[in-house]
Amino acid sequence: MTIQRVVLNSRPGETGSPVAENFRVEEVNLPDNINEGQVKARTLYLSVDPYMRCRMNENTGTDYLTPWQLSQVVDGGGIGIIEESKHTNFSKGDFVTSFFWPWQTKVILDGNSLEKEKGHVAAGSNQTMVVSAAAGACGSLAGQIGRLMGCSRVVGICGTQEKCLILTSELGFDAAINYKEGKVAEQLHELCPAGVDVYFDNVGGDISDAVISQMNQNSHVILCGQISQYNKDVPYPPPLPPAVEAIRKERNITRERYLVINYKDKFESGILQLSQWFKEGKLKIKETMINGLENIGAAFQSMMTGDTSVGPVHLQRGLHLCLCRKLPNLHLFLASLLVLRTFTSNLRARTTPPSPIDMSVNKICLSP
Repeated sequence: MTIQRVVLNSRPGETGSPVAENFRVEEVNLPDNINEGQVKARTLYLSVDPYMRCRMNENTGTDYLTPWQLSQVVDGGGIGIIEESKHTNFSKGDFVTSFFWPWQTKVILDGNSLEKEKGHVAAGSNQTMVVSAAAGACGSLAGQIGRLMGCSRVVGICGTQEKCLILTSELGFDAAINYKEGKVAEQLHELCPAGVDVYFDNVGGDISDAVISQMNQNSHVILCGQISQYNKDVPYPPPLPPAVEAIRKERNITRERYLVINYKDKFESGILQLSQWFKEGKLKIKETMINGLENIGAAFQSMMTGDTSVGPVHLQRGLHLCLCRKLPNLHLFLASLLVLRTFTSNLRARTTPPSPIDMSVNKICLSP
């Protein structure tokens, strides 16, 4: 069987910006037969995420991420449907997911590496939450979940007026800031008069410095990502400027990262709650759709530069914005950690710092 796959064609360099040409699509043969314990699946969704920029380097800078190898197939979070199974836990037609799904149209995988996609929560808080990259896959969900969990005010930061409008008119944010127009610090002071209690940080850099400078005593930074720093040769998480770090220490602001892979036992219950919210219309999902596996490199580049419209990126027919209706999905799968680790247990009191979270996803959808 001939399939398409995506391999790493070249490395951008530790301080270079990724481009579509760093990836190459090629055709290879997939064996017709599978062994005991394996499954054959058709790929439905692939995740293109900021953390993957580290995997494009020869040294990822971490002990939990391995680098992609040149001319070898790229992998990451993915969802597919099983077409053939020789594993006792899976049957034809099951939807499955893995954090190490090859970027291929069809795959043969060890069934023990997979989980079935399935579709919980309680909390209360009365805090002001700020979300950077608020129109992205993580930020757009984080803000909505913050509202659902009791945050009294949710303010998003993004890069266009169109995205600001979507945040406030469709996704339930109280206000939105276009960081390309005016000074973020001044707008934050106006929109968050009581200060900031929770900051969901997707970007790092100057924007995060402005937010942290206006955070309250005993507040918390949820360190999801630092996309503005990924093309720089700096440690992760990047250190704050001395003046901002002094504020963080003086006000006892916690800033830690959270590794989603350490909390797999929380996925199922989180997905159940997220799915329920979606079905009830309480959680809305915006996605950008792009057609063709051959365009995954361009989609990755677009995700890194913020050129995509709103929400995660899918590969499908045509380029358009849509409301996802195939639940549960990979970004809900990861977003469950936000609910369970951040809002449910730690937004109850300003004096109890919540655990951080590291979750981000854009998706490539492969049409049959």
